[in-house]
Amino acid sequence: MKRDYYEVLGVSRTSTKDEIKKAYRKLALQYHPDKNPDNKDAEEHFKEVNEAYEVLSNDDKRRRYDQLGHAGVGSSAASSGGGHYGGGPGGAADFSDIFSAFNDMFGGGRGRSGGAPFGFEEVFGGSGGGGRRGRASAGIPGTDLKIRLKLTLEEIAKGVEKTLKIKKQVACKECNGTGSKSGATDNCQTCHGTGEVRQASKTMFGQFVNITACPTCGGEGRVIKDRCTSCYGEGIKQGEVTVKVTVPAGVQDGNYLTLRGQGNAGPRGGAPGDLIVVIEEKPHDLFIREGDDVIYNLAISFPDLVLGTKIEVPTLDGSVKLTIPPSTQPETRLRIAGHGIGHLRGSSRGDQYVKVNVFVPKDLSHQDKEMLKEMKKSSTISPAGHHDNNSKSFFEKARDIFS
Repeated sequence: MKRDYYEVLGVSRTSTKDEIKKAYRKLALQYHPDKNPDNKDAEEHFKEVNEAYEVLSNDDKRRRYDQLGHAGVGSSAASSGGGHYGGGPGGAADFSDIFSAFNDMFGGGRGRSGGAPFGFEEVFGGSGGGGRRGRASAGIPGTDLKIRLKLTLEEIAKGVEKTLKIKKQVACKECNGTGSKSGATDNCQTCHGTGEVRQASKTMFGQFVNITACPTCGGEGRVIKDRCTSCYGEGIKQGEVTVKVTVPAGVQDGNYLTLRGQGNAGPRGGAPGDLIVVIEEKPHDLFIREGDDVIYNLAISFPDLVLGTKIEVPTLDGSVKLTIPPSTQPETRLRIAGHGIGHLRGSSRGDQYVKVNVFVPKDLSHQDKEMLKEMKKSSTISPAGHHDNNSKSFFEKARDIFS
């Protein structure tokens, strides 16, 4: 049976939105998966806390829950709007959705969309970006900026530093990002500098206080005097900057790097958002990646498979000599140690595996065909035993042919 949502968050039925949010933050921090790796109990608590907050932070859902209990909001906390926490079969939570909702709750609509789930530090730590600032603070927090960075397997194997040109919102130089020619501001007369307005209402369940951002100042607590004509009082303009990104070895397609404070500048002196660099791995012409190992498919002649040979093969570091032992079977993987992808959390590298297969020619000369027919008669080459007992063995014939 589902626990009461107020009990889950440890709040009363008359708690305000701020009190509910404060309780949620504390519990989400306590049970966050990044802080409790491989802890199933903490994971379940984390999902339960998110589900409770999704309902109690929404006025309509909370009203229906107060009237009808869990039946009023359906089997999932996200019966309307927000992320769906029900997951797939068995009710497993979709953590991408939970973290996306997390960002909406804490990020204040900073413009994130898609991408990989957000991490522990991103939600609770860091300084740049919106939603982590209080009301009546200087300016409006800037939005995050997401870009995709394409990398070759060679760059991923050893790590790389890239210099990127980014188009983004930058602080207006005419007003130093304040939005005002003189830099002067006045306290908002609607909210008296608090950045928020409160509306109290009485219901059969008690008194409720609804707190919203001030519609006059947008939650800043101040209004601009003598607006800048260059940025029209916004304090930001479209610009281009150069950013250096250091990508460690071992990243994978879909991983992302967060550059704090490198996103869009905030209007009127607000803190800048973050730059989210999403890694995109380019397909390779020669290698297939398997974790931190790489696979190279090598086709060699049947005589080389049987007799053995030395052959030059490509690696991510250049060509190396590889010994093919005699009687190597098709599909055999030969290992070249340390020529794979660098480990993301370590100084060593994975390996390269050369998958050996036999090369089957499409066009044969008459002489080649006759030679193969003779070889078929050998007891060492024909597993079905179709051979001439008086004929030479395959190895003897091979020596005659290649000597």
